[in-house]
Amino acid sequence: MSEKAKGFAPIVGKKATHLILGTMPGQRSLAESAYYAHPRNAFWPIMTAWLDWPPSLSYQERCARLSTAPVIVWDVLASCVRPGSLDSAIQADSIVPNDFAMLLTANPTISTVLYNGAKASQLFARHVIDQQALPAQELSHITLPSTSPAFASMPLAEKRRRWLAALPTLGAAFQ
Repeated sequence: MSEKAKGFAPIVGKKATHLILGTMPGQRSLAESAYYAHPRNAFWPIMTAWLDWPPSLSYQERCARLSTAPVIVWDVLASCVRPGSLDSAIQADSIVPNDFAMLLTANPTISTVLYNGAKASQLFARHVIDQQALPAQELSHITLPSTSPAFASMPLAEKRRRWLAALPTLGAAFQ
């Protein structure tokens, strides 16, 4: 049996309006203790394009800069058993979701949830919306293409276009 994987703390931005949710960090991310660590994952290139960062920033610098943006990055699952990195391998009886009642209560400015792939959306609906007492705040839900290299049927340019269209527009107040 595989070991239970445990996720990371959220990256919390300033006055966050958008919550970006993956499912659970993959094996490479878990090994490096870093969100979206696989070199072919499109997440950081998309964030770099959105926030106009140099692509050479270290992981720590990316997280520091992302914490000034109006987003929170987290995963639906706090822990699960998943041999490998594919979401389809998550063992349903091992799923423990993160505490979104706490997160949303602490961040009442969140108005949009952006799912990094369909599985994140499905898991949030099943294990959070159906099972947690969430605060009564209006939330829009948008499922975006997975940034994972396992979702290779969509070119990076199209993933980037869809993500950038869904991310908040940044005004002069951002920085």
